[in-house]
Amino acid sequence: MNTVVAPPDRPAVDSRIVLAIVSVGVLLSSLDLFIVNVALPDMASDFAGANISGLSWVLNAYAIVFAALLVPAGRLGDRRSNRTTFLLGLGTFVLGSALCAVAWNVGALIAFRALQAVGGAMLTPTSLALVLAATPAAKRPMAVRLWVAFGGLGAALGPVLGGILVEFGWRWVFLVNVPIGLVAVVIGLRLLPNPPGDGGRLPDLLGALLLVGTIASFVLALVKGQEWGWNSAGVLAAFVATVILGAAFVVSSSQHHSPIVDPALLRAPNFALMAANSVFFNIAFGAMLLSSVLWAQDVWDWSALRTGLAIAPGPLVVPFVAVLAGRFIGKLGAGRVIAAGGVVFALGMIWWAQSITLAPDYIGGLLGGMIVSGIGVGLTLPTSFAAGTSGLPPQRFATGSAVLSMSRQIGLAVGVAILVAIIGTPTSPTATLDAFHRAWYVTAALAVIAGLIGLAAKMPEPVAPPQHQPA
Repeated sequence: MNTVVAPPDRPAVDSRIVLAIVSVGVLLSSLDLFIVNVALPDMASDFAGANISGLSWVLNAYAIVFAALLVPAGRLGDRRSNRTTFLLGLGTFVLGSALCAVAWNVGALIAFRALQAVGGAMLTPTSLALVLAATPAAKRPMAVRLWVAFGGLGAALGPVLGGILVEFGWRWVFLVNVPIGLVAVVIGLRLLPNPPGDGGRLPDLLGALLLVGTIASFVLALVKGQEWGWNSAGVLAAFVATVILGAAFVVSSSQHHSPIVDPALLRAPNFALMAANSVFFNIAFGAMLLSSVLWAQDVWDWSALRTGLAIAPGPLVVPFVAVLAGRFIGKLGAGRVIAAGGVVFALGMIWWAQSITLAPDYIGGLLGGMIVSGIGVGLTLPTSFAAGTSGLPPQRFATGSAVLSMSRQIGLAVGVAILVAIIGTPTSPTATLDAFHRAWYVTAALAVIAGLIGLAAKMPEPVAPPQHQPA
């Protein structure tokens, strides 16, 4: 996906207005990645016979489809019109949200979550392109930081807002998106700029479908491993499908003129390392977030609101630590900061495994590990993203950002699946405690692996844009 570059003269539309409009879509899309976690136990109560392995697809359907379509959706926007693609994406997201709110069973909810994800994938990369197109070159770095900040705000507000809305019924988690999104669509139709597309070639849509199938079959094998049996025909078939579809995806990417993952990106400084770091770290992050929700609500029997408030301190420390991490990079190097983030996150998980008991103890148990893991997130995620994109040429920035975001979503989906596989269906409180302790130790190990991968990262100088001679 090519970054849309604003003309050198003053943009016709105030960039602050554009940022305000598109940030609504970015906030809603990011919010829905996290807000649904606290609603899962209430969904299980509402849908008779639903279990955590089935409901995990409410999270994973969104993450998988969102991940696979990010890059092709961005390229479609650049090809035709980022404005049109953004507004269609926001409208699709609103429609998916409305349908989720009236879902009659788990299967329908999963399908409508996938529709939500299609809209989210369309609006996310095109929103950045619209901001860049409306912003003078000197102000673009600040505009990008603000754009990223709205995504982080969604992560911080998700658990708390979800807890509040679930008090009125879990369907409000989705219904709240509808009026906000519709207002943004109406205003966007009137005020958003419409920079011309580059008319490039169609992206690898077959590759996107193959990627969806690869991740979905792998997640299915993990989620159903205990229920069906790890040696069962269904689980083995899912693993075989993962290998076949993954191989087909690699072949498609190597032969297509506009692949999901451009091989040239993998040769950029740090990029492949940071993509791998993003996958492993977000496996740990996804498992951590869902485990804290399930523990607080299912074991300690806390309400969704109390759970959301209990989780909030972790996300809230992230932006403050992220600012401090920028200072550490110059002294320690990006690799050491990322590695430290992985280790600190792991310490938060070990804290939980060592201190959380069946008797509720928020201060000594859940809170300490939540804050420590939040510090780890603040050290790792922004540093990894910066290291992965800083060596890209300007015309590859948006595409590279989308691929790193895709890696993040893949990690979140796999993390949820791994947690479900480890926890299983324990039959006693003691077995439940042991299962969660195992899950937290595994999560800690994955965070350390992510840190070790990131240790080799270096922060290169950004690639300067080409100099144009005056006409």
